Amino acid sequence: MALIKSVKGINPQFGQNCYLAENATIVGDVVMGNDCSVWFNAVIRGDVNSIRIGNKVNIQDGTVLHCLYQKSVVEIGDNVSIGHNVTIHGAKIENNVLVGMGATILDHAVIGENSIIAANSLVLDSTIVEPNSIYAGVPAKRIKSIEPEQSREMIQKIANNYLMYSSWFKEEE
Repeated sequence: MALIKSVKGINPQFGQNCYLAENATIVGDVVMGNDCSVWFNAVIRGDVNSIRIGNKVNIQDGTVLHCLYQKSVVEIGDNVSIGHNVTIHGAKIENNVLVGMGATILDHAVIGENSIIAANSLVLDSTIVEPNSIYAGVPAKRIKSIEPEQSREMIQKIANNYLMYSSWFKEEE
């Protein structure tokens, strides 16, 4: 069972059909929707401010979600895939987004829907990522537009795959 801790009397809340890996850590003011998964060594720290996670979100191995005390929150929409070893600190991720492995997204950044943040990119504080775009680099810059249907289909496929993977682990419990 994942490490789930109360902070200042606030317990994390989980929707239906969620998978939490045995060594994932979820603490404090975290509210997670349905059909989500939090994978091995991921840390979701709602200790200093709130973290809100939509439906069908997968938070992959080694990822860290955190915020600034009284200054920033994490908001993640529906159908979002957050790759391995990602850091999201006080940012907003809209619906249908793929965050590539090793990316870092800093406080007050907003990632528009149907967008892709390339692996190892650094999205600086207060950056606004346009919807239907690919951003890459350090610091991340807009590389190109993508058709909403194309990005939605690919991103939904990844989210659906993670829902399937999590079902394998739940069968073993």
